[in-house]
Amino acid sequence: MVVAHLYLRASTQDQDANRARAALLAFAASRNYEVAGVYADNFSGTKLQRPELHRLLTSAEPGEVLCVESVDRLSRLSQTDWETLKGTINSKGLRLVVADLPTSWEHLDGTLNGRSDIAGSVMHVINNMLIDLMATMARLDQEKRVERIRQGIANKRVADPSWKAVGKQKNAEKWQRVEKLLKGQSASNMTIKEIAQAANVGEATVYRIKKELSSSPSSS
Repeated sequence: MVVAHLYLRASTQDQDANRARAALLAFAASRNYEVAGVYADNFSGTKLQRPELHRLLTSAEPGEVLCVESVDRLSRLSQTDWETLKGTINSKGLRLVVADLPTSWEHLDGTLNGRSDIAGSVMHVINNMLIDLMATMARLDQEKRVERIRQGIANKRVADPSWKAVGKQKNAEKWQRVEKLLKGQSASNMTIKEIAQAANVGEATVYRIKKELSSSPSSS
């Protein structure tokens, strides 16, 4: 029996994470994987340090599977950070299965069936190359998005020199809700994830508010 840890990631707390959860659970069931846990981060894929990914990598045992829907859910990392993450996965003895990359689970099936011939070795090399390629494509896609935003801002400034970019505004109600939960965290023992769920915000938002509160003069 293959023991799998399912990893989900969404940049914001939205319906996509719920859809991905259902899809990944269905995939695991179709492969007869035993699901040991489902881990969901609300963080950008460009960030290596993600709480739930860290928890998965800490709790998973050698020989178990880290399962994602697609490579870009795991990584939009720089090449250096991607190599670091791969190194951690390999050092833990985990096997990476990507639902939309058949070579990843076909290779796993072959390994479990004791296939160690030339065909199996070739499949291993091809699978690793495809995963690296998809990780690179995910990173380049992210870089293109950022460049398009920068170009759009530059064009607006050329068209209207007085124009100023307006950053994402705080949602005062959610901010106050998170602040209240954070201030009562020592008594309630709520985790960051639980606070995010209670306030209906992403974990990254909770961390950002916590950082701002800790650095504000009134908190000292």
